[in-house]
Amino acid sequence: MKKIMSYIVGATLAAVFTGVTVLAEDKDDNGGLISLRGDTQLADGQNAEDLKKVAKTQDAIERGFLHQPPLIPHKIEKYQVNLKTNKCLSCHSWKNYRKEKATKISLTHYETRDGEVLSNVSPRRYFCSQCHAPQTDGEPLIENVFSTVGELK
Repeated sequence: MKKIMSYIVGATLAAVFTGVTVLAEDKDDNGGLISLRGDTQLADGQNAEDLKKVAKTQDAIERGFLHQPPLIPHKIEKYQVNLKTNKCLSCHSWKNYRKEKATKISLTHYETRDGEVLSNVSPRRYFCSQCHAPQTDGEPLIENVFSTVGELK
């Protein structure tokens, strides 16, 4: 059994080192693929673009389509949302929304997918930024001819 394991480990190491050598030789060849970063190699790296400015409004942002999650009208850059804490709930929970003058969380966020109503936010709705995003002042990346439901004729 030990001999078999030794052979397997040896063969695996040989395959790994052979693969690394091949990758090192082909580092300038993209195999015919064209990257969105152009001719810049991955190892060269580039500085990330500056973050877009979050729209400076405290008013609710109009929704563009039916069932669209509301956009966040404020910065959330330093908000901590993990298994132990959710900064969003400090203002938007049913307990705090009046005191903070914030929008309260929808009742749907307290339901399981089977329709069971919970006393706390459902685990599937706990990580707010899965659906909700802050609105920025960024320009559209591509031409957009989207019309809201109210604008359709």
